[in-house]
Amino acid sequence: MRDVTALIIKFVTSLIAYAVGFDLFFNATWTQVVWFSVLTTIVSYLAGERILLSRIGNTKSLIADFLMSYVIVWVFGSVLLNSYMQIAWGSIISAIIITAGEFFVHRLLLHSRHEDNRDRSGANQRLAYGMEMSEENDPIKKK
Repeated sequence: MRDVTALIIKFVTSLIAYAVGFDLFFNATWTQVVWFSVLTTIVSYLAGERILLSRIGNTKSLIADFLMSYVIVWVFGSVLLNSYMQIAWGSIISAIIITAGEFFVHRLLLHSRHEDNRDRSGANQRLAYGMEMSEENDPIKKK
């Protein structure tokens, strides 16, 4: 259920970001805005939340999400909207808005995963292992 909520938040944030970023600089159609939002939502969720968030942490994952959304918009926007330099400003504005939304998505997902891990087992997850040391006893050599 948390994943569906995260996807909805990501999609709405992307939709708002691309509506603002593309409407300031371009006359992009709503279908282009919606398709950019769908593409960014899917790629960002699969790469950012499912792979990177648990492995590299929140801050680095936010940086990766910023770069990922910036590159997606700049590459596909320059192809579809036929303007290479203007799309850079739309990409920066959109990536900043998306990164702000990603902050809340990451908090939601990290908080829910922390609760799931705590509920799964009542045992202590950080077991203290002791180390035993001894000397090897050589068997008596027969001659």
